Amino acid sequence: MTLSQLGAFVFVARLGSVKAAARALGVSEPAVSQSLGQLRRHLGDPLLTRAGDRMVLTEGGRRLLGIAAQIVALGAEAVAAVQPGHPARLHVVMDAGLAEYVAGPLLCLFTQRKSMDASTGVAGTAEVPLLLASRLADVALGAQPAGEGLVSRPVLRCHLIVVGSPRGRRDHWLVGPSGTDPAGDTSRLLRLLRVPESQVRVFANQTAAWKAAAEGAGVAPATAHLVASQLRRGELVAIDTAATPLPAYWYATTLEPSARSAGAGTFLDFLTTPAATQIMRTPDDGIPRSRFRPPVHVSIWS
Repeated sequence: MTLSQLGAFVFVARLGSVKAAARALGVSEPAVSQSLGQLRRHLGDPLLTRAGDRMVLTEGGRRLLGIAAQIVALGAEAVAAVQPGHPARLHVVMDAGLAEYVAGPLLCLFTQRKSMDASTGVAGTAEVPLLLASRLADVALGAQPAGEGLVSRPVLRCHLIVVGSPRGRRDHWLVGPSGTDPAGDTSRLLRLLRVPESQVRVFANQTAAWKAAAEGAGVAPATAHLVASQLRRGELVAIDTAATPLPAYWYATTLEPSARSAGAGTFLDFLTTPAATQIMRTPDDGIPRSRFRPPVHVSIWS
């Protein structure tokens, strides 16, 4: 029985599917299935069975879940405990839109100011509590998740708008990967506007969705300050709707102070600085080449 096997079990149990667990952990679905299968054989219990489109716990799985979650968290703490002389490390997860536009310049500025290794990953809002509780992430940036033992701090107020070409289609809604997060701001806007699922098209990234909107393929939700340069150049125009501009916040979420890592506390303090706020508001301004230190993007896997 290994930490990887227990981690796979915990994530499938909490997220309800092998696919969701693999996405959160940053590995392939076969890797999760293999780890789960090995654990099932070792313990002699299926642990999880399929009920409709979700995986549900067996009686043995229910008894194991709390213990397994503690072991996974303790495993992460053990790794940190035996490396006291190593530079402090920080892993930040974000929704796909923030990771695309904000992660690079924000983490670059942070590591330039602090002697700390930093990495980033993409996570949906529902995955955040488990990633933080399992110590697989230190801080989450994006929509506010719900969960015991979490503390969320608003770090930036923003607005969602709808953009498109002046003469483009209005019957298709174009979103990036973050638009598939039910708890995200884009999904909240689509629900307020009662947009049918059949009219939503998902693109590989937010840039591709905005490009398609500029070419007239449909309209796209957008964070106003992130799309400001395209609006200024006339590539896109704001489209009036009954729900926009929609107020929103970016939250930084961590464990409670007694449980969070030192790096998480340092990053929270950094997010309140004027320089961090400026980067989050105008990430496309870039930073001087001499100060550029790219963040490391890693898969989340124990």
